[in-house]
Amino acid sequence: MAKLLLNLRNVPDDEADDVRAFLDAARIEHYETRPGPFGISAGGIWVREDEDVPRAKRLMAEYQHERAIRIRAEREQARRDGTAETFADVARAQPLRVVLSILAILLLVGLMALPAILIGR
Repeated sequence: MAKLLLNLRNVPDDEADDVRAFLDAARIEHYETRPGPFGISAGGIWVREDEDVPRAKRLMAEYQHERAIRIRAEREQARRDGTAETFADVARAQPLRVVLSILAILLLVGLMALPAILIGR
């Protein structure tokens, strides 16, 4: 029976490509399901054979460890170079998104505080 190895929700294309590549290199049979049209299902990469699952998970753990080290190093280098994305960069690039996010946060905090305010009366 097939087992899910990687849920593709919020997974960058390069990471999914790397996973496909190391599964192919290890000759582990796999298939991919595509995301649903309404965003309900995200799609995934599945390992076909049960006996391949432990090896695939081990390879996945090694890959994720190496990727985490590489991404952290790239982020630190970008921070030192001054090219890392900051809140100000995001606010300049997507001001409507930032304003709507702040309003949503304030609304949620207000709704959470409302019972305490009403009880205190």
